Amino acid sequence: MRRYAIRHETTYGYRAPVDIGLHMLRLTPLTIRGQRSRGQTLSIIPTPARQRIFVDHFGNVVHHIAIEATHSEFSVTLEATVEVTRGAVAEDGPDWETIRAAMQNDGFPSPPAVAEFVYPSPLVALEHGAGLYAAASFPTGRPIVAALRDLTGRIHADFAYTTDATTVSTKVAEVLATRRGVCQDFAHLMIAGLRGLGLPARYVSGYLRTIPAGGGAARRGYDASHAWVSVWCGPALGWIDLDPTNDLVVAAEHVAVAYGRDFSDVTPLRGVILGGGSHTLSVAVSVTDLDGGAETAPDVA
Repeated sequence: MRRYAIRHETTYGYRAPVDIGLHMLRLTPLTIRGQRSRGQTLSIIPTPARQRIFVDHFGNVVHHIAIEATHSEFSVTLEATVEVTRGAVAEDGPDWETIRAAMQNDGFPSPPAVAEFVYPSPLVALEHGAGLYAAASFPTGRPIVAALRDLTGRIHADFAYTTDATTVSTKVAEVLATRRGVCQDFAHLMIAGLRGLGLPARYVSGYLRTIPAGGGAARRGYDASHAWVSVWCGPALGWIDLDPTNDLVVAAEHVAVAYGRDFSDVTPLRGVILGGGSHTLSVAVSVTDLDGGAETAPDVA
């Protein structure tokens, strides 16, 4: 088990006053298998006039807030303590064709929440090139987890982690062509490839331990929110998460915040404002390993 204290600060500065702001926040860590929230607070400035908390279609906690006072700055600070008890994946599971076959006819009798992740989504089209790329890791009869590990390692080796090469709207085809991107791009690429093979894959946003437990270089994508992939591996194994940015099967170094079809379902903070003009954005994340020490990411704009 690992215990983490997480602090995530987001600040918008507006060139002109904002009269009204309506925002949806997906920032609070989930309590799910292998992970438990031990307390969390959201500090919001200015104080919202109205706030509603609900669970969305994918099981994520959403804060819907309305700020009705004129303001030139908007900030949200999450402070949370989380226990992570995920262990290593000890089995390779069934062959991948068994999973694909189970998705026929909308996945019945598989759990209803699985089959929807086989289909295209707003930011992940069924890209033929992504399917061809993924297929090299899925020869006939290969166990699903072994194939996923191979694909995860290939993306890590074949694509350069470059922070200024893409934007939130970059298409999978462009990532394939340039072989560059960040964690969001690699997650979308892997999901597109898996869905192209008929396998259910979903997008995960959350936080990542900065330094590996054994020491060494900082993980890629530790600054601000991280992204990885979750794949259905059958009823015995359930969902297995993999991080192609760092070539990892997700275990005790990741804290999940939200699951969805792609980034558009899990955006940490989105909304609409009246007024404001141009704006600046700063984000800072710190992950404190309560069993080992503080690991802090710098401000990013």
